[in-house]
Amino acid sequence: MEYFKRLQELLKIEQEADKQLYQQQAATLSVNERRAYGLTWYPIAIRDTEMTRGDYISVEVERTTHQDIVHQLRFGAAAALFSNHDPKQDRVEGVVTFQGGNKLKITLRADELPDWARDGKLGIDLLFDDNSYDEMQQALKLAMARSEKKEEGRLIQVLTGASAPAFDKEFFPYPIASLNASQQAAVHKIVSATDLAIVHGPPGTGKTTTLVQAIKALIKHEPQQILVVAPSNAAVDLLSEKLSDEGLNVLRVGNPARVSEKLASLTLDSKAAEHPSMKEIKRLKKQASQYKDMAHKYKRSFGKAEREQRKALFDEAHKIMKEVENTEQYITTDLLSKAQVVTATLVGANHYTVRHLKYRTVVIDEAGQALEPACWIPILKGQKLVLAGDHCQLPPTIKSEEAARKGLANTLLEKCVQLHPEAVVLLEEQYRMHETIMGYSSQVFYGNKLRAHGSVAKHVLFDADKPLAFIDTAGCGFDEKQDGTSTTNPEEAAFLFRHLTQLVGELSKQYEVASFPSIAVISPYKQQVELLKEQLIHSPTLKELNGRISVNTIDSFQGQERDIVYIGMTRSNSDNKIGFLSDTRRMNVAMTRARKKLVVIGDSATLSQLPFYADFISYAEQHDSWQSAWEFVDE
Repeated sequence: MEYFKRLQELLKIEQEADKQLYQQQAATLSVNERRAYGLTWYPIAIRDTEMTRGDYISVEVERTTHQDIVHQLRFGAAAALFSNHDPKQDRVEGVVTFQGGNKLKITLRADELPDWARDGKLGIDLLFDDNSYDEMQQALKLAMARSEKKEEGRLIQVLTGASAPAFDKEFFPYPIASLNASQQAAVHKIVSATDLAIVHGPPGTGKTTTLVQAIKALIKHEPQQILVVAPSNAAVDLLSEKLSDEGLNVLRVGNPARVSEKLASLTLDSKAAEHPSMKEIKRLKKQASQYKDMAHKYKRSFGKAEREQRKALFDEAHKIMKEVENTEQYITTDLLSKAQVVTATLVGANHYTVRHLKYRTVVIDEAGQALEPACWIPILKGQKLVLAGDHCQLPPTIKSEEAARKGLANTLLEKCVQLHPEAVVLLEEQYRMHETIMGYSSQVFYGNKLRAHGSVAKHVLFDADKPLAFIDTAGCGFDEKQDGTSTTNPEEAAFLFRHLTQLVGELSKQYEVASFPSIAVISPYKQQVELLKEQLIHSPTLKELNGRISVNTIDSFQGQERDIVYIGMTRSNSDNKIGFLSDTRRMNVAMTRARKKLVVIGDSATLSQLPFYADFISYAEQHDSWQSAWEFVDE
């Protein structure tokens, strides 16, 4: 089928670009630079080692410094233990089998630790992840083969536009008191769908709440095991926790991104540790370890009898470990059979412990951020698919511009919304923003269908305050500067903090520090964010509120909200270039983070080149929310 061949080609282009970027970084960056990019933990200390399946060894390590650096080492990632004495030679590869906080476990392809591991100066390097690409290619190949089969290929034909989705007309919804009308309609659509249902959830509309109730309703309507997946660990964590809170038996495959007792208790490792058969495993592992220790006591200069004795001890250890493996398999099978919901990332759905499972229903959350080839991994395990997300917010991250341009940036969610509008329910009531903050986004992205719930529609910081402000820096001479591959605007950053300090001064008359409104300062550009963070450090008035103010890129704030949001647009130039500000979906995310006040600071002359910004400025004027920066500069 041409559809899947095309996706396979695009995925190859993306893999190549990703690999080149990785190799470039691995070859040219020092260990400290790799650590700053989140590719390396260094230094680390070994905390524990134990024998595991086959002839592998599991090593638990802890990063001992630089613990605040965000990193990319995740459960299932390929990684290597290395010594910085000779990082090229002294390294052994493996797979991360656990990551939580500042600890991780790596299963190494060796039956004992190498000698150099005792000399300190150790680190863990992230390796290029061919495995995820292999899993995606395999899924596309399988989908292509299945698409020709009438029964097996039914869902594939619907998703690729060859067939229309069907719904059970006989199904009567039952009311769920905690949901509003559009959320109820979404649950009804999901339960009555034969093959496809789509929940389009704009910011603040309670998409997660709706999904959780829909999953409960599916299990009530037809007892079944459901697979729930999302592209990020954070999204999987949120759903796992909420589903468990509703009393469902949830099994979380992989490791949660957040370290919480609640989430940890849902993992296979944690459930297995509580299993009655675990005592036996511990006893057997101890025995195998003793046999191995005895075998290692034989020195190299030994005769035939010693050699045979050594071999017999190793054989015995292997035999015991085989027994361990069988008991572990029994525990896993037992736990899987009891789970009502299995949760994982898209690629994690194919983890060896759950690879064989089939489901009636597969739910993909945050589908607007999911790479389509990765979606096919879980899709092929079910007969019915629920897609939930918002294609009007940030798309997936794609390394290759060519692959993105040729269609990889177009998500399955986007395609299905266009192909099958009858399968889509838009959640129309939002519980986050003042109606004026919501209005422009609703107009541009959601056909003016969004409504603000009564509890938030009019909420402001104080009576006379306006919820929206566009502060125009045109003519102020706040020119942008190129900083490497990024863009900065030092004057705009300084102005933003002057304005924020003034607002904080006004709010201090109304609020105590403990109940002070939460504040986010965001910008699309990484270097500008660094500049803003620096400004914050040197602002004595704002320092007292440090815990209440966060500064970051727009992308980092998707899914979050604050009482007050400042957006520094950064771009201001005589060529009227706006770079990736032209991705209006990114701006939709930025503008919908604020609950009670949104302040956008930018140069109208530069921004107005794009109708989206020209119309936003007009919208601000209509709501008496446009001000010139000159009004503040003179003060």
